Amino acid sequence: MDEQQRTSSIVSSSKRYEYDVFLSFRGEDTRKNFISYLDKALNKEKIKTFIDDRLEKGDEISITLIKAIENSRISIVIFSKNYASSKWCLNELSKIMECKRVQEQIVMPVFYNIDPSHVRNQIESYKDAFKKHKEDSRCDQWRNDLTEAANIVGWDSRNR
Repeated sequence: MDEQQRTSSIVSSSKRYEYDVFLSFRGEDTRKNFISYLDKALNKEKIKTFIDDRLEKGDEISITLIKAIENSRISIVIFSKNYASSKWCLNELSKIMECKRVQEQIVMPVFYNIDPSHVRNQIESYKDAFKKHKEDSRCDQWRNDLTEAANIVGWDSRNR
């Protein structure tokens, strides 16, 4: 079974979920390029995605995102240079990894123009981001979640 057939069978067996795929990404790094193409490609294959630009006016962002993560069969996390600079992204990742543990959500990491070891070991731009977050009590959890997610076999955009 090739990768496309495997993904299609995973998605087709997810009838109880509102979304097939939740996309987690740092908007300033990827929204207008990689994410827009990925979202279009998934939708073309009839894979229902949740992307934060589909939030309704007046929605409570954090509650809506948490529900979308919980109601997705798969989360694709697009790690980019500035992903860890966003507390929103790190909180999303923590929820995604919780759903992986509790409801066996499938997590697929994509390393977009970044070495997976930078994410796994929080070096380079990830180290710089954590210097800014050092007073936040969630830092240890975020670090653990980044390491766990980066240890999942994923796609490295630098190896096309």
